[in-house]
Amino acid sequence: MSPRSRFPDGGSLRSERLRIGIAIATANRPDIVGETVGHIFLQTRKADAILVCSPGLEDVEGLREAYPDVVHIIGPRGLPHQRNRLMEAAQELDILLFIDDDFLMDSNYIAETEAAFCDHPEVVLTTGRVVADGIIGPGFSFDEALARLSIPVAPPATWLTEVYNGYGCNMAIRLEPVRANGLKFDEELPLYAWLEDVDFSRSLAPFGRIVRVEHAIGVHLAVKSGRQRGVRLGYSQIANPCYLMSKGTCSWKKGLFHISRNLAANILGTLRGEKAVDRSGRLRGNLRAVADLVTQRLAPSRALRL
Repeated sequence: MSPRSRFPDGGSLRSERLRIGIAIATANRPDIVGETVGHIFLQTRKADAILVCSPGLEDVEGLREAYPDVVHIIGPRGLPHQRNRLMEAAQELDILLFIDDDFLMDSNYIAETEAAFCDHPEVVLTTGRVVADGIIGPGFSFDEALARLSIPVAPPATWLTEVYNGYGCNMAIRLEPVRANGLKFDEELPLYAWLEDVDFSRSLAPFGRIVRVEHAIGVHLAVKSGRQRGVRLGYSQIANPCYLMSKGTCSWKKGLFHISRNLAANILGTLRGEKAVDRSGRLRGNLRAVADLVTQRLAPSRALRL
């Protein structure tokens, strides 16, 4: 038995079987999303559906021919818009697992996630354990991510850990409370939608537990192509947490932590001449957002003007 999983055959502790779908929002990265979808078929517990949403057909070129059973949806550009379209298309499912188009799952990821939802009906959202994340550097190639995913990891002491929010690159939701309470991703958060995972998690939190499934592991490539420009992301790093704090889906403590951490990272990265991440562009966006905050014009949508 793999130390990563108690279910090498893809089974769960209970006999019931949930209907689980995987949802991917993508744009401008047809090769990457194709590789990621292909990797999904290695799961020991197969997904009941794979849904992909993109702004146009060119974003998934070759995907439908390679994987004809994948459901493709056209949706407005922007992560919240696309994820809402994916939820609308998941009416026959019980659980919807959102992964980024560059997130690779260990082969037992879905089995572990299903077990968490089956054995704990009070759980409404799960996230996995990211054992390597390219977001803090230049990112990983597909082969590098596969190599990192194959490195043995020590089994964690606990199975489920309470967390404040799911990590948007791999986040599964129980759809029943989402439908019953009309929950959606906030479409006021534009483009890459910085902290949309915090916002949606805390909107769902009143209806049950949010946990990290420690045996559900994966690697986030964090491919830089197709992402928003540094100045726009920098603006969102200030504007979005301020917006979420004002609407009550992010605590002041956590919001200010995000702001200060990113501002400090962008200042230090700019001074050091960091090349892997556009720190100078993000810093310009940070400063523009601070100026808008002072003049009371700060809003997430203003990132689109930069």
